[in-house]
Amino acid sequence: MDPMAHTYDHPGERAADDPIRLLAIRDTPLSVDEVFGAVGDAAAGGTALFVGTVRDHDGGAGVAGLGYSAHPTAEAELRRVAEKVAADFPVRALAAVHRVGDLTIGDLAVVVAVSCPHRAEAFAACRRLIDDLKREVPIWKHQQFSDGTEEWVGVDA
Repeated sequence: MDPMAHTYDHPGERAADDPIRLLAIRDTPLSVDEVFGAVGDAAAGGTALFVGTVRDHDGGAGVAGLGYSAHPTAEAELRRVAEKVAADFPVRALAAVHRVGDLTIGDLAVVVAVSCPHRAEAFAACRRLIDDLKREVPIWKHQQFSDGTEEWVGVDA
């Protein structure tokens, strides 16, 4: 039996009427606690959280630092992505924040979380949220490598 094929009459088994609790693109440090707190819901049996951090390498090259830039439409696109996830899964609560500006190794770049009635739904919805955010929201990464070279990621030239 498919664990996501449950049919229950309890209202907590369905998506919340307004599950989007926090969406932001910020130039200040991100907080896992803030995002996790935003998706708390008494009807949620599963909460999945993803944290993306700045790592010290990419493609075999050392990374010295990076910066993120966002198009003026990025927050509207983030909302569109979040609304699609909330429409496709029984989301009780959803939150997503992305950092812009200059970041250093270890800084939090993105934090997303989704609460659903069950864990399988929460994992699937969280995965869709981060994947669609990275693919569809116009935020670009400018990496500076240890050898002095640099590259833009996510910008189609």
